[in-house]
Amino acid sequence: MNAVTLEHTDVRGLPLAYADFGGSGRPVLALHGHFGRARMFAPLAAALAPGHRVIALEQRAHGRSGRDGNVHPDAYLEDAAAFLRGLDAGPAVVLGHSSGGVTAFRLAARYPELVDALIVEDHGALNRQPDIPHPVLDISDWPRRAGSLAELRRAVESRGIPDASYFLESATEYPDGWGFLFDLDELMESQRRLVGDWWPDWLGSTCPALLVHGTDSFVLPTAMARAMAERRPGTTLREFPGCGHWVHDDDPAGFAGAVAEFLAAL
Repeated sequence: MNAVTLEHTDVRGLPLAYADFGGSGRPVLALHGHFGRARMFAPLAAALAPGHRVIALEQRAHGRSGRDGNVHPDAYLEDAAAFLRGLDAGPAVVLGHSSGGVTAFRLAARYPELVDALIVEDHGALNRQPDIPHPVLDISDWPRRAGSLAELRRAVESRGIPDASYFLESATEYPDGWGFLFDLDELMESQRRLVGDWWPDWLGSTCPALLVHGTDSFVLPTAMARAMAERRPGTTLREFPGCGHWVHDDDPAGFAGAVAEFLAAL
């Protein structure tokens, strides 16, 4: 992926990076999921320009943002709220992928004055066994360092990841080899903290919402996606057959089109 310029700001005492893709249109705050980076939203930002200004936050413990050891879901939530207030960009459309989607719908529930529409890409209102067989991706044995980027890819893919490209967006070269910008133990803990029942927050807002679901997802079962849309008034469900958890990668044009259509109808 092409380089994306990151800016930095102090959010609740922690330096957080973000990518402001520019434009004078309606602001869209974009929140990546676990292991993600702000730059994953560059294609969407290009597709939505110039009518929307996409601002992607690189969340705590990820990418070039700072860490303080706190990876509780409330920390991500309060960061997003403070970031929006600091930009004076609210109320905004808030879009989140995966765990970023949980932060997004919790933000809409807890701080409705900051959110006038919600887009959640492939995460459920329930994130625990047996409904979700594997709510935590075990990365505890991934290498801390590898001799090359290709070696790091091979090591990750040898652990059951078919394509490590998403994770390698967070790879960088250190003096002692290639590794990740995130800490493996910290993101294991972050995932464990997200295990639970998030239905009250999903149902706790009234703004228009778009739920994007890849029918081959291992994170959000189709039955749960349909129940989420049925139980929450004002929610539109868009299903993408043949797509998995990363709809924005599996069908970039379709994903951008669904988002654009939803935004146009607001």
